[in-house]
Amino acid sequence: MNLSIVGHQLEVTPAIRGHVVGKMERIRRHFEHVLDVHVTLSASKLGQKAEVTLHVPGKEIHCASEQSDLYAAIDLLVDKLDRQVLKYKDLHSGRPHGPSAKHDPV
Repeated sequence: MNLSIVGHQLEVTPAIRGHVVGKMERIRRHFEHVLDVHVTLSASKLGQKAEVTLHVPGKEIHCASEQSDLYAAIDLLVDKLDRQVLKYKDLHSGRPHGPSAKHDPV
């Protein structure tokens, strides 16, 4: 899993980077087929915003969260992302879908 963390109008300190990496381990524990993750952290007058784009086979999962505290925004973001990843995993790990009976040669 490739993880990139970018800060817009804020410096990504080692403490913030460690917090994000620790939280992303939870996602990897639930679903190991994650190709890469792009995290964008930004600051504005209204609050702190965290966004993530997760690339999995066949799909891109995007989440965003905005809070007054950056760590709270990251925590909320990972909770949202975790629910979406589990939903994706449930949809794609069921029984395998084979060819339809309609298309079998007679």
